[in-house]
Amino acid sequence: MSEHKDAIVEQWLAAIFATYPAETSTFLYNEKDPFANPMGHNLATGVRDLVEQLVLDPDDVDRLRPPLDVILRLRNVQEFSASQALAFVFALKDVMRRVLPLDDAQQQAMLDFDRRVDGLALLAFDIFMSCKEKLYEIRVGEMKRRTAKLVERMNRIYGTEPE
Repeated sequence: MSEHKDAIVEQWLAAIFATYPAETSTFLYNEKDPFANPMGHNLATGVRDLVEQLVLDPDDVDRLRPPLDVILRLRNVQEFSASQALAFVFALKDVMRRVLPLDDAQQQAMLDFDRRVDGLALLAFDIFMSCKEKLYEIRVGEMKRRTAKLVERMNRIYGTEPE
């Protein structure tokens, strides 16, 4: 896997970019300036870091979490359903089968890798839901602030005091 790392990153990133509309996907893929394309840069960095960690120590969940978190925070605020936002994790299985030449002896290793990807997907789900909960908390807090300001303004306009 380590000798095919660059090809894995490239193909996995292409699979992620393909989940966006065509024009967005082209921009994400072609624009390499991190300031002009921060989303593409963060996705590329997250994917590269994830692949690097999967090569080094795939069982160290604490080191998988930060790059996965970067990717999922981006996908969480976009208009993806949970399944669409997380599907990129499973795309790694297809990428691996395309990139790595496998013979019969390596089939068990691939099954082991598939189990790791499944574990990565479960971790991704936990992170995704945590981000979603945080987003809802922020939205509720903002609604409360707006409502309080509106009530305060109405009280000033109509000269009433809250009970």
